[in-house]
Amino acid sequence: MANPTLKLRKRRRLRLTVSAGAVVVAVLVVVLLRLGPALPRADRSSLWIDTVQRGDMLREVRATGTLVPRTSRWLAAATAAQVEQILVWPGTAVQPGTVLMTLSNPEVQDSLRNAQAQVAAAQADVAAKRAELQSQLLDERSAEAQAQADYASAKVKADADAKAVARHLIPEVRYEQEQIVLAQLKNRMQIEQQRVRAFGGSMQAQLDAVKAKLLQQQSNLQLRQRQADALQVTAGIAGVLQEVAVQEGAQVAAGANLARVARTDVLIARLQVPEVQAKDVAMGMPVSVDTHNGVIDGKVERIDPAVRDGSVQVDVTLSGALPPGARPDLSVDGRIRIALLHDVLSVGRPALAKADGDISLFRLDPSRHIATRAPVRIGAASVDRVQILHGLKQGDQVILSDTSQWDKYDQIKIE
Repeated sequence: MANPTLKLRKRRRLRLTVSAGAVVVAVLVVVLLRLGPALPRADRSSLWIDTVQRGDMLREVRATGTLVPRTSRWLAAATAAQVEQILVWPGTAVQPGTVLMTLSNPEVQDSLRNAQAQVAAAQADVAAKRAELQSQLLDERSAEAQAQADYASAKVKADADAKAVARHLIPEVRYEQEQIVLAQLKNRMQIEQQRVRAFGGSMQAQLDAVKAKLLQQQSNLQLRQRQADALQVTAGIAGVLQEVAVQEGAQVAAGANLARVARTDVLIARLQVPEVQAKDVAMGMPVSVDTHNGVIDGKVERIDPAVRDGSVQVDVTLSGALPPGARPDLSVDGRIRIALLHDVLSVGRPALAKADGDISLFRLDPSRHIATRAPVRIGAASVDRVQILHGLKQGDQVILSDTSQWDKYDQIKIE
């Protein structure tokens, strides 16, 4: 027969065990609830971590661009023509008189011959007109001379008759008639003199009229000659042929670009600055241009007033010798030095950081291997650093890489 006391002890032991287990489970639940979800883990080697520093901070704007010649020239067709032959190809060094290609246009040659004939005809007209006017002038002068002679002869006779009248040797009526004739001859002489002077002015005017026609024809001839000469396309400047925009046999319109020649000894950097940063760029600012084969200094010499495709074009004049391999159209990176900030807190530029904005960064606690989110106020921003206004102090270590995957966490575990 079973012992009742033993059964009672077993029941009590069982109840105590169950109660103790329930208490333990409750305690564990409370602890787990207080701990919250498990912290995410991050590999330190995969993170970009920087330390907040105090000191000078160089504020810069980064922009990409290309090297371009300071002096270049597009050569255009003076008239519609056909490309007969291309004599020089891109990359060749040329002089101002180097013929790059030949064009043909029969109409240009015909116009040149017609212009030459018109000039010859106009020159003949000038010569004929001059001879005609000289002949007419001689006739006018002859008439003037005859009038002067007639007046002089009548004057001598009148003077002699005046003495005779005084002595009553001739009738006074006759003398009066001679005075009338003398006055008429004097008027005729004066008229002939005026006619000679008037013809002299008219002669010059008539001669100027035919000369003006000659000048017009000569100007037309010069135009036709330039058009004919332009069929031989020359470089115009010393440099390197950069581009040939046509092919042999092609028909080109007047004004069409044929080739581009540039001086490669003087290059500038043409940078494309994002429009949001272009407001900080000013004339004369120092620039470092990286040609990927060396760095050369320069300064801003021109800022385009217009915005194109979200960027502003900035030209940088370069100082010193160009690095080896520098040539037109070479891609470069530029850093425009905006300002130097003294005695400020700064740190490497975090991902998605903007100037004068707020951002949250994970600040490391090395003793606990925990990173805790901290609100940070950003001041000025440069290419690779930002100014810290609030939220961090000197010596703090923060994660700068993208932490968007932990947006719902305030702490992460660093391993």
